[in-house]
Order: sequence, then structure tokens, then C-alpha cells
Amino acid sequence: MATSLKCLLRSGKEAAAAPAVGDANRDLAAIQVTVRDALNQALDEELERDERVFLLGEEVAQYDGAYKMGFTGIAVGAAMAGLRPICEFMTFNFSMQAIDQVINSAAKTYYMSAGQQPVPIVFRGPNGASAGVAAQHSQCFAAWYAHCPGLKVVSPWNAEDARGLLKTAIRDDNPVVFLENELMYGVPFEMSEESLSKDFTIPIGKAKIERQGAHITLVSHSRMVGHCLDAAAVLAKEGIDCEVINLRTIRPLDVECIEGSVMKTNHLVTVEGGWPQFGVGAEICARVMEGSAFNYLDAPVTRVTGVDIPMPYAKILEDNSVPQIKDIIFSVKKTLGV
Repeated sequence: MATSLKCLLRSGKEAAAAPAVGDANRDLAAIQVTVRDALNQALDEELERDERVFLLGEEVAQYDGAYKMGFTGIAVGAAMAGLRPICEFMTFNFSMQAIDQVINSAAKTYYMSAGQQPVPIVFRGPNGASAGVAAQHSQCFAAWYAHCPGLKVVSPWNAEDARGLLKTAIRDDNPVVFLENELMYGVPFEMSEESLSKDFTIPIGKAKIERQGAHITLVSHSRMVGHCLDAAAVLAKEGIDCEVINLRTIRPLDVECIEGSVMKTNHLVTVEGGWPQFGVGAEICARVMEGSAFNYLDAPVTRVTGVDIPMPYAKILEDNSVPQIKDIIFSVKKTLGV
């Protein structure tokens, strides 16, 4: 019972109603913090630390304020004027209405001004599939924005990621796309006293090995990291030792961490909620093939992705359109030939 509950919490399934999980062996100094609270703590502390930081966006402070292009343009102009805006999208699906401002105004200005005009701005909001919101509100934009030079793209999984990476993103002089997951907001994670410090930050561009392993590497980001850890727990009972990497950042990608793990395990599976074509997993495959880790592979890299269709509305079809734990287990066994 306890194990299955931990799996639900880690993956974000029915997160809002799930209770915190107790563990008699955990660090007594650790505190349970939801991803939502970790984000709010980071925002509150950065607003207090730097008077140039401010929030704006859809339904920030006032209900019924969904004007995507206007907020984004105001935020970009404010950043150019020396402020450090945090522009919130109700969902990143709505950012498509403002993508010209994000790409052509925010991402390219520093380069086009020969380094004279930085644009310190954070675009944040829910990304990827939620639940029951169908085709137009279920897309993962990690690969979309990571394709564009001039942007940094961050995709946190747990409360520590959310808190540390958001503080770093706000302090960065470059435009940062901060991709959250709606299903993870209510999920509690243990956080140490160190990670709750006002000085705690996580560097952009550095992945984290969440679980050490020897037989195969699983690389993922956002909610799918929890799925990978749950799959690894199941596979461990069958004698398969998985190493799980939490990317944390999509651009710049921590290729060094991935290559180091592949050189140890000799096998690689990438897991993401987005579509397969030109996705994050496809980029990882290309980097591994082009780099020094390629000669260490004992089998082709396997990708686990969302299905290459618009998201269906029906729940049973929705569940079969995004990666599940069983899909990761199947791909691991296929890659290892067991």
C-alpha cells in the first residue's frame, strides 16, 4: 500500500487529493513541501530580494485577464528597460499566441544588439499534458522552445527543482522559458533545510542523477522523471539496475552527464511526454551518436514518447497517448534483450 501510494505521488496522479507519505527512515530535518508552495516561496523571496522583479500575466492579481500577446510584449519591453519581469501563462499552450514576442523579441535581441541589450525575463506556466483538456491544451513545448538559440529552457520535476531553478532563472540575464507541470503542483516532496534557504539555487544546464544504476540509463524531465523512478523500482525486483537522470534543463542540455552515465551502463532509454518527431529524446539520441559515448552502447537507444497524434479527450484514449510506467518497463527490457 505504501509503495503504491509513493508511486502515485511521484508521478503526480491525483496529486491534489493524495496525502503526504510518511517514512520512518527519512531525514528528520527534511520538510514536506508541494511543488506549488516551492514555486511560491521562490517568487516571494526573489520579489523581496530585488526591487526590479515583478509579476504579470494572465489572471495575475485580477480574474479574467487573459491577454497573452499584450502581457508578453509588456514584459519584454520592461526587461529591455532594466526590470526583471516574470511573465506567467495560464498554460504554455496559450504562449502560441505570443510566440513572436518570445522568439523574435526576447530570444534574439541580445544577439542582434551585439550584447548591449540583455532581456532578463522568465516565461513560466504549466506545460505538457494535464487531464481532460484535449488536443489544444495538452502539448509539451520543451522541444519547441529548446530549438531556438537565445532562450534557456528549464523543466523542473520536484519541489527542490522548482524552487532552486526558478530563483536561478529570475536572476539570469537571459530569457528563460520555465516549463512546469500542472499535475505536479499539489505533489509533496521532502526538502532539506539547505534547499529551503533563501540562498539556495540550482544552476541552469546541470542534470541530476536521481538514482544510481549499472545496467541501463533512463533520461527524462518533468513529470516523467517520477515515472522513470517508479519503473526502476519495479525493475529492481527483477534484478535490473536502472540509473535515472533528471535533466532539469532542456537548453542548454547537460550532455556530459548523459554521456558519463551511458559509458557506465552501455544502454540508454529516453522518456518524455511530448511527441516523438524532433523531440527532446531525438536530440539526445543525436548527441550520443555524435559524441564519445556512442562506442560504449551495446544496443540502439530507445525512445519512450507521447503518441504522434493530437491529444484525445476520452480518458482511456488520453491514458494511452502519454507514456505510462509499463511502457518504460517494456522499453528497458527490449533494450536489454530480456
